[in-house]
Amino acid sequence: MKFLSISTLALFLIFATAGNSAAQETEIRVIDQVVAQVNDGVITLSRVNREIKSLVEQEVVQGKSREESEKLINERRGELIANLINEELVLQRAKELKLDAEIEAAVNRQALEVMQNANLKTLDALFKEMEKQGVNPDEIRDGWRRRATQDIVVQQEVQRQAYWLPKAHEVKAYYDKNKARFTKPETVSVSEMFLGYAGRDVNAVREKAKELLVQLRGGADYTAIAAANSDPGQLTRGTGKAEKLNVADLPVIVKPALVGVKVGGYSEPIEIDDLGVIILRVDAREAASNESEFSENAVRSAMMQETAPDVFKKFMASLREDSYIKLNDEYRPLVAPLLFSEERSQKGSN
Repeated sequence: MKFLSISTLALFLIFATAGNSAAQETEIRVIDQVVAQVNDGVITLSRVNREIKSLVEQEVVQGKSREESEKLINERRGELIANLINEELVLQRAKELKLDAEIEAAVNRQALEVMQNANLKTLDALFKEMEKQGVNPDEIRDGWRRRATQDIVVQQEVQRQAYWLPKAHEVKAYYDKNKARFTKPETVSVSEMFLGYAGRDVNAVREKAKELLVQLRGGADYTAIAAANSDPGQLTRGTGKAEKLNVADLPVIVKPALVGVKVGGYSEPIEIDDLGVIILRVDAREAASNESEFSENAVRSAMMQETAPDVFKKFMASLREDSYIKLNDEYRPLVAPLLFSEERSQKGSN
């Protein structure tokens, strides 16, 4: 398994703070003004300046001089403000959709992934390392939360629509025209037993998982043991079973645990820090093949990648159309042509 060094973690943290810089300079606090009002929210000059500073830091990390970076980013100020307004609209839409639980789950997965990639054992160790790098963990999590919010809204409002947009005969026609793209991947089907830490002694849960694994490998009835001991699954989103998971797409913490496990066999306990322990039973395996195979999900997903950009543009245009957006007169000439370009284009075509 490949891990990131602590120096790599530092580099990651610089990028992770984009849009949520920890530094709050005095000069930014002294003078502030509303650049744009977006319904009940506002985009302030201090927020714009923090975004600029974070983007400049990213350019410097990539090897550009600070002077060159500042010039490049400032030339894109109008685009940056337009993006912040669009982001604010998406965040507001998330509140309307009541996505808090899904967003927090995504933030937790992000934290675990960073922890594992940095070769750290606990989230507490990760947050301490962040502090050593001069970064506030709460602000990092807030940045993750904003990105997770945007991702989930796009999944629900854009990708879902784009996924179901093609009719059945269009899906089949697309497959027939692109058969070489749809070869059969290696898949695995699993049953999941999850022992959560919540309200329990962590060491006791770990020992319980080991005991149950011994029983299962000794021939005990999986269904009965799972019914008596398992909490709602994490990998299987509460269902306890997952069919034909693409092995290449398995989470980094899960994939190694299934290597060499035959059908009917069990993985070693997989510990998810601060959450609990997973035991997986392999129910089926299917080898990869170069032969073409029709999978409605795979074909619709491929078609979605092509149509989603246009669906996203229309989605954002509809959010702007249904919202109150007032630009500061000073910034209107810089931002309006970019922010409302899609609407102008549609009017021109009409």
